[in-house]
Amino acid sequence: MIKYYKTIKEASGSIILVSDIKGAMVGELVTIVEKNGGVRYGKVLEIYDETAVVELFDSANSLNLQESKIRFLGKGLEVGVSKDMLGRVFNGLGKVSDGGPEIIPDKFIDVNQGPINPVARDYPNEFIQTGISAIDGLNTLVRGQKLPIFSASGLPHSHLASQIVRQSKVLGENEQFAIVFVAMGISNDDASYFLEDFKKTGAIKNTVSVINLASDSSVERISAPRIGLTIAEYLAFELDMQVLVVMTDITNYAESLREISSARDEIPARRAYPGYMYTDFASLYERAGRVKGKRGSITQIPILTMPDDDKTHPIPDLTGYITEGQIMLSRDLYKKGIYPPIDVLSSLSRLKDKGIGQDKTKSYHSDLLNQLFYAYSRGKNAKNLSIILGENAISTMDKKYAKFSDNFENQFINQGEYENKSIENTLKTGWKLLKDFPRGELKRIKDKNLNILLEED
Repeated sequence: MIKYYKTIKEASGSIILVSDIKGAMVGELVTIVEKNGGVRYGKVLEIYDETAVVELFDSANSLNLQESKIRFLGKGLEVGVSKDMLGRVFNGLGKVSDGGPEIIPDKFIDVNQGPINPVARDYPNEFIQTGISAIDGLNTLVRGQKLPIFSASGLPHSHLASQIVRQSKVLGENEQFAIVFVAMGISNDDASYFLEDFKKTGAIKNTVSVINLASDSSVERISAPRIGLTIAEYLAFELDMQVLVVMTDITNYAESLREISSARDEIPARRAYPGYMYTDFASLYERAGRVKGKRGSITQIPILTMPDDDKTHPIPDLTGYITEGQIMLSRDLYKKGIYPPIDVLSSLSRLKDKGIGQDKTKSYHSDLLNQLFYAYSRGKNAKNLSIILGENAISTMDKKYAKFSDNFENQFINQGEYENKSIENTLKTGWKLLKDFPRGELKRIKDKNLNILLEED
């Protein structure tokens, strides 16, 4: 027998209080039926004695408390999954939002799945090509890795996210590749930009898009990445696909987490964020990886904007503890007109050495990237020294390195927003910038690899 309660006592914003309830659970879905037959949906946030705190997926404005009744569904949020989801757009609750027909699901899966069991994990060791030299050449992305992008307000992280969705691919034959793109708390203009770009370039064909708008509820924003990751797990571990999950913006997600925590009257931690934010982030990030005995994989690129350009802020700080490196965007490079403005010296992919080398990229890739890092770092230092002491105070070789740093930014890091560079092209560009240095300066390239580079030149 279906049981409804007519004990909705209070409403504020999207929060309602329901008294005299029996057996409800935190995280459980509810339906609210209005007198006119309208139906609203919500989720149980907290339970005190026999009172449930419920957040609606839309506002409680105009809700007639006395004439409405609520039903507790006894289950959490589920999403119906199917391979037909590729090319489609969904909202943060997993409902079709592109105007097309409904998906006929193969199965329904609870979106609150746990992270991959560490014992079941297989080590990430295969290259994913993004077509972006500053990532592929120097901070390589590996299948199963979590590699966030740390941006700041006003920097082109949305354009970079779109470019990664358009260009990313796995190398090798008989590999099925898919993208799951999750946008959280974005404006209508940004949503239109992403979807129009995916359609124009054809990227939408192998992309599942989960779009949560800024006007949508906080509960939906919290659900959106879990919807996306559940779809990714189905594609990867049941359909054997290599899946790249791009999520933007984690900062909007964290703000909703703080808002819901405040609604629960929880004691705040750093900068008023909930004390469990680290655990919550980990419940998302640790769903990426490779599983022993499974051909598919899930790779994550979470994108976050650092408030006040502060990388010690709790959001980037906690993200850095969980993930395997970070791609840092630079305001200084952006002001110089460099796109993408990736600060390669502050960026790091902790798994890059596992995804490069013989039979993956090139045998000399590791040596070449180490030499490029050294030359660029020394060139930056030489430029700073010349500003302090004057150009005549630095050596001829330091002047050469200083010139190299400018060329490196303009010819290696800088590339067009629609320029898709293969790993071969990326490495050739790097070698072209280095080859004029005397052999004595190329100490990080082994002789056998130097001979290969000279032969290929």
